[in-house]
Amino acid sequence: MALLTEEDVRRMSDNGARGPVVVNRDQVLTPGAKDYLREHRVEVVYPQGRPEGAAKPGSGGAEAPSAPRYQTLFGAALTEKPEHMTHLKGNLLVFKDHPRIAFRGWIDALEAEITLAQQAAAGEGCPALAEELEEVLGFVRRYIRFDVLDEPVGSIRLCGYTPEQLREYSHYPEKHFGQPHFMIRYTDGPALLALNKLRTVVRQTELAAYKAFRDENGAVTREDILLGLNRLSSLMWIMMIKLKAGKYPRESG
Repeated sequence: MALLTEEDVRRMSDNGARGPVVVNRDQVLTPGAKDYLREHRVEVVYPQGRPEGAAKPGSGGAEAPSAPRYQTLFGAALTEKPEHMTHLKGNLLVFKDHPRIAFRGWIDALEAEITLAQQAAAGEGCPALAEELEEVLGFVRRYIRFDVLDEPVGSIRLCGYTPEQLREYSHYPEKHFGQPHFMIRYTDGPALLALNKLRTVVRQTELAAYKAFRDENGAVTREDILLGLNRLSSLMWIMMIKLKAGKYPRESG
């Protein structure tokens, strides 16, 4: 049986600033460690069950109450949600740097960039572009449901384009729109610059999705989510091409 000393629990709790402290079946807290945890109100959990002789709730120990409200991926049951943890789904808590939570953060950032691009498009008198971005916004907002509720993305058709068309048109823009690939410049209008920024955020979101939905062997568990984001990246480039080529009608101010 390994002893967890006061020094051990100080380190495990970041000097009493965070919990819970996880005690495994083959570990036992020293009296000094228990006093330290009780004094700093740090919760203790036993994911493999409370060892024989451990203090029961209400007996002066620092253990979790018998009716936990939350579960964790590492098997602990918690009565309160620590600030450094958040909901993965239902009452299941994970650390805030969990890849699925990071992915949801990028979805949030993506929504913000879409609305900024819409504002730029409207400001340049391109309501058709702003409307297309509204369709994109609706698609992106469904991604939280795809993740949290494990819903399939389903068939993809964005702004009238199939996945095959999105790939084809983004690879060969001169053939389909009369506009070759180009390098963005600061002299391009605000709407085009906003679309380019949006395109980069889509790419970052796709990378976050890969980290969030891959297993220990690198295999992807949600190919549909990655495919949707990949084709969305293609759509962003198509929008940039069309705007550069003057394919969006403009309204005079």
